[in-house]
Amino acid sequence: MKDYIEERALEIAKYIIDEEATVRQTANIFGVSKSTVHKDVTERLPKINPLISKQVKSVLEKNKAERHIRGGKATKIKYSSMNK
Repeated sequence: MKDYIEERALEIAKYIIDEEATVRQTANIFGVSKSTVHKDVTERLPKINPLISKQVKSVLEKNKAERHIRGGKATKIKYSSMNK
């Protein structure tokens, strides 16, 4: 694996852990696709640093469990602004 890919994977992991960010938020910040972020943290990161990989996985699982709540809030805001 190339050095810059390993560095990117570690930077992405640090960002996700520090900000408790979603894959989509992280992709926007780093200017890469969601697929790249996902591949970095699920396939590459465990080979580079298994401990950090576990921390990232727990954040992403938490985000996945909460995503229906965020979607509901976004829909509520969308339709409440349309009625004004």
